[in-house]
Amino acid sequence: MESSFLIKPMLDEIYPVINYGKGVYLYDMDGKKYLDAASGAVTANIGHGVPEIVEAMMEQANKVSFVYRSQFTSDAAEKLAQKIAEMTPADLNWSFFVNSGSEATETAMKMAIQYWQERGVQTKTKILSRWVSYHGITMGALSMSGHTGRRARFVPLLEDFPSINPPYCYRCPYNLEAPSCHYLCAQELETVIKRIGAEQIAAFIAEPVIGAAGGAIAPPKDYFKTIKKICEDNDILFIADEVMTGFGRTGTMLACEQWGVVPDIVALGKGMGAGYAPIAAAIASEKVMEPILAGSKSVMSGHTLSANPQSCAVSLAVLEYLDKNKILKEVENKSVYLKNQLEKLKLQFSFIGDIRGKGLLLGIEFVMDPRTKTPFARKSSVTQKIITMAKDKGLLVYPAGAGIDGVNGDAIIISPPLTITKREMEELVLLLKETFAAFSNEINVGLDGEH
Repeated sequence: MESSFLIKPMLDEIYPVINYGKGVYLYDMDGKKYLDAASGAVTANIGHGVPEIVEAMMEQANKVSFVYRSQFTSDAAEKLAQKIAEMTPADLNWSFFVNSGSEATETAMKMAIQYWQERGVQTKTKILSRWVSYHGITMGALSMSGHTGRRARFVPLLEDFPSINPPYCYRCPYNLEAPSCHYLCAQELETVIKRIGAEQIAAFIAEPVIGAAGGAIAPPKDYFKTIKKICEDNDILFIADEVMTGFGRTGTMLACEQWGVVPDIVALGKGMGAGYAPIAAAIASEKVMEPILAGSKSVMSGHTLSANPQSCAVSLAVLEYLDKNKILKEVENKSVYLKNQLEKLKLQFSFIGDIRGKGLLLGIEFVMDPRTKTPFARKSSVTQKIITMAKDKGLLVYPAGAGIDGVNGDAIIISPPLTITKREMEELVLLLKETFAAFSNEINVGLDGEH
């Protein structure tokens, strides 16, 4: 490829040029096939090149692709909001459509603060969150994120929101095991609230399964019930960041349903448009909307392309596709099969420390010593090495952070499209095994002079 003025993730790296996608596979311009075991960025939930979605895109484009939300609504946006209200639990009925997960979590944050303002409480402006978390790259979303690597350059500009440990059972900060630990990592929230003062705190935000920052860390059984009760007891809203986990990634519409809790506000994205169009949403409960409807009657947020009919029509087609093909019902069985296959790999390769996750959002953490759980040295760039080796073999996996400090640790996420078949999962595991074998050879030769 000739010189490029496109700012890519790594400016000195040469990226293959994509040609087309079909199902769980992507093909570059040289004809090389890749099994998309990452769904891009945990996004392509129904695979690539689905004809029904393409038809919906064209049908809407032939009508109108854009209107400004303060001037018009559209049939596509209204139907999408109705569909989401039907699919989400309890009274999570109100949709604010935006364009990305970062915008969705920022909108959720603003909704939470405005909720208290509309109730006449001006002091509740802080949003608490967890370390080893990621809620987005814009300044508000990054302030809520406990992702040390992504915060580093901008710390002076960020709010100091992350405050408690994650439910990281593999590396429990208390060296305990659930449930005998009494969920001390959740109980930390109570302590922090008392230190800051509940009258200062608008909401607590958490990912049901920690994605990019932690490599698919799923909490133990009653963790979120403990969190929700603490929030309720202290008059604090609970925001679930379901940007990565929503729309069936764990087998239910919202991952929170797996832990038996209903948030006050939900941020959705990624699988909402399944990669076919940029769209995300903040979903508010009737409880949150009530004082706003009785007060200013306007949620103070919005973007030029919010609720554009093109993206809304695509998202509606994606949700109808999920429904029609009963895709969510198959996720649990696929998850059990795939996780079992990954556990078998763990027995073969000593550098696999932990297999974890929920549904088809599974994580693999790599360690130098499985007995002590000692991570590889940062300079070894283990995650990137494994991703590169996998890509060379035609397998796409997703990079993730790991380690209780959020700095030292390596992990990848395995998150194929929810439509993946058993044969395709067998191929995925075979390619992963080949990747790990190549990495094992590199370790034996010596990683940056180690071993």
